[in-house]
Amino acid sequence: MATAVDELLDMLFDMIDEAKNAPLSSEKCIIERDKALDLIEDIKAQFPVELAEAKKVLNSRNEYVAAAKREAEEIRKRAEVEAGQRVNEAQVMNQARQKANELIAQAEEKAKQVRRAANEYCEDVLRRTEEALADAHTEMRQVHTRFRAAMGSAGTSASSANPRMYDAEADET
Repeated sequence: MATAVDELLDMLFDMIDEAKNAPLSSEKCIIERDKALDLIEDIKAQFPVELAEAKKVLNSRNEYVAAAKREAEEIRKRAEVEAGQRVNEAQVMNQARQKANELIAQAEEKAKQVRRAANEYCEDVLRRTEEALADAHTEMRQVHTRFRAAMGSAGTSASSANPRMYDAEADET
């Protein structure tokens, strides 16, 4: 994209390039002074416009670079914060896992103690029940023996028409 200054400089170049050589010199030429001076004046007039545009482009570039640097710094800071949070989260997770493992171990130990106590209690209840049943069985045998004895003495002393019945109340006394 050619600017006004570029076009004017091209026109000046073409004017000098197409100019006729001066007599007896291959390095000197003849150009129209007024035309050349007009082109140079136009170029000088365009320079402030071109320079202003160049300054605007340069300022825009500087602003863009500064904004990019700020954004890069913000991204770096956010990344550092996030990395720190992830490290903290990892530490928290490790501590939570350790605490959970400790709690599980404690719960398992407590469960073993409860099972042991329950087994001991059941064993004690079964032992006492067995003893009570043994006592009851012994008592039943004694009652049965007395019943037979009462039946046996009743059968020999009484007539066969009126057999004597067992009297539990009499047996208790």
